[in-house]
Amino acid sequence: MTVHFIGAGPGAPDLITLRGQRLIAACPVCLYAGSLVPEALLAHCPPGAKIINTAPLSLDQIIAEIAAAHAAGQDVARLHSGDLSVWSAMGEQLRRLRALDIPYDVTPGVPSFAAAAAALATELTLPGLVQSVVLTRTSGRATAMPEKENLPAFAATGATLAIHLSVHVLEKVVEDLMPHYGPDCPVAVVWRATWPDERIVRATLSTLRTAIGAEMERTALILVGPALAAEGFEESRLYAGDYDRRFRPVGTEPRFPDTK
Repeated sequence: MTVHFIGAGPGAPDLITLRGQRLIAACPVCLYAGSLVPEALLAHCPPGAKIINTAPLSLDQIIAEIAAAHAAGQDVARLHSGDLSVWSAMGEQLRRLRALDIPYDVTPGVPSFAAAAAALATELTLPGLVQSVVLTRTSGRATAMPEKENLPAFAATGATLAIHLSVHVLEKVVEDLMPHYGPDCPVAVVWRATWPDERIVRATLSTLRTAIGAEMERTALILVGPALAAEGFEESRLYAGDYDRRFRPVGTEPRFPDTK
């Protein structure tokens, strides 16, 4: 028996890995975070599967369901939205499972920041402009931010910021970022990326609040940084005609002369 933690992706039911789909289809028990995971993914469950929406459950209740499946020798598909490596509450579940000696594995999913960037048709790292992406959030009731992890500190790097779970404090976000990025810095807010009701607002730090108006919901991602609207960036050396690389030797004395 194994508990398969599966990243269910950002919303579109076809944005799940083949491995994730296969595991769902093989598990007689499925626990899914119903507040964010689309019900369409449950169509992959086998006939007669026990399907449990964990949105109204406590951690103790979730672990109890998993323990019951373990006692019955039944594999479990545990679905979380996006990717499990950030803000998934997987860590606390894995700690409980280790204490109970219940085996598990993890299958990654498409994260929301990647889905939002795709919706914007934007590369978040551009040569000569920005080469880092910071995934962060602001403090919330469920989880406070460590003192050293704050928006001004991250903004000081000039990186592209992907700010999660923070659209409800948008004015504070803009206030923290303005001194570092300036009023003309491009910003995008993507609501429910890849869902049928996906919405996108493009603006600058100075115009964002007006551009959004009163339409602010919790399932949104704020992307900030010059890469969002840049045209005058450098081209990567990777594809330059004179760039000597393993798969394309260049010159009379290439670095990798034996590569075919």
